Amino acid sequence: MAGHTDNAIVIAAPMDLVWDMTNDIESWPTLFSEYSDAKILDQRSGTIIFRLALHPDEHGKVWSWTSARTPDAETRTVRSQRIETGPFKYMWIYWEYLAEGDKIRMRWVQDFEMKPQAPVDDSAMQDRLNRNTPIQQNLIKDKIEAAARIAAR
Repeated sequence: MAGHTDNAIVIAAPMDLVWDMTNDIESWPTLFSEYSDAKILDQRSGTIIFRLALHPDEHGKVWSWTSARTPDAETRTVRSQRIETGPFKYMWIYWEYLAEGDKIRMRWVQDFEMKPQAPVDDSAMQDRLNRNTPIQQNLIKDKIEAAARIAAR
């Protein structure tokens, strides 16, 4: 069995603002609540290699990993995958930005499989992601809509 999530949120802001803010990886610690650090390590052929770190867990451990992210501004899609997979056998993420009138539907699809020795199985990780993703998407929505209001002044 593999895990799959599909979550979306509608953001009342211009496409370029949504695209630019959500693809500025180094700003992710201020855009997301879960990341303590985001560093771009390399860029090649339109793909960004970067390292993300979470805030310390209840035991003080900081979880981090390296990912590759390929944004396509023409189709307003992004494909990403973990390079250092940690507890995942694989983790692929697809971001899609769709105009809905003057709003943008930002959709994240995550496909993954946990390693047998991981602390949680596919189902538990799917549940965790389906709880956390809407929280993060709502934070992002609030921050982008606030930026859009400031830009409109």
